[in-house]
Amino acid sequence: MGHGRRHVAPEAYVGGTIALIEEGDSITIDAHTLLIQLNVDDAEIARRRAAWKQPAPRYTRGLLGKYMRIVSTQARAP
Repeated sequence: MGHGRRHVAPEAYVGGTIALIEEGDSITIDAHTLLIQLNVDDAEIARRRAAWKQPAPRYTRGLLGKYMRIVSTQARAP
């Protein structure tokens, strides 16, 4: 049985922890306990967060531009 994944792009775009993941980082996924954990120490995460810059939007007009303006995290879904 494979793992289920959720839409994570909004969290990455606004600087959520997923935006701080780097190549080679260890990530624990445990579907039984509903755990997704980045196995990087807090000081390193703080360093990455301080250096992080939000990317410019790839699309600013048209359908994808509108999507970029209205999309939000699933945590805010009705």
